Amino acid sequence: MPILPPSDVIVRVRTALESAPNAMFLQLSRSLGVPEEQVVRSLPEGWARELDIGRWEELLRRLADLGEVHVIVSNGAATLESVGTFGGFSTWGEFFNVQSATLDMHIRWPNLGAVFTLVKPSHMTGKKTFSVQFFDKEGHAAFKVFLNIGASEPGEETRRAFAGLQAEFGCDGS
Repeated sequence: MPILPPSDVIVRVRTALESAPNAMFLQLSRSLGVPEEQVVRSLPEGWARELDIGRWEELLRRLADLGEVHVIVSNGAATLESVGTFGGFSTWGEFFNVQSATLDMHIRWPNLGAVFTLVKPSHMTGKKTFSVQFFDKEGHAAFKVFLNIGASEPGEETRRAFAGLQAEFGCDGS
């Protein structure tokens, strides 16, 4: 069972978003001194939906159906952004591999702790972005998969694919 953020964190996140709705969650989590997952769990209704992390492999395999996506991986010293398609899946020990012509990822699946779908304003344009965001067991972002990056509003096909992921993998069963 996930640990919900303390009520003061929820208030601080929502207050920050009132004045800057397109804030980057990575920066917001650092400024508040909490893991990014706690920021996501504090979002206003309708922004985030938790998916079943126990079905991580099925979910990753379904990402191949989305076509070209924008993947972001960040740590304390660097951020890497890559555009490509999921595919070429294999498992080797603690690694679940994504090795398509355009993406080469090696995911340490035992460290995955939570996954959410998010709808939020782009920090660059303010237009809605649709993403699937994975977090490690400490609540830090593992990687983020954007169906659209915010250059334009998501199309109907993107919206349907996103809703399908939520329906299929949502924790609340709806």
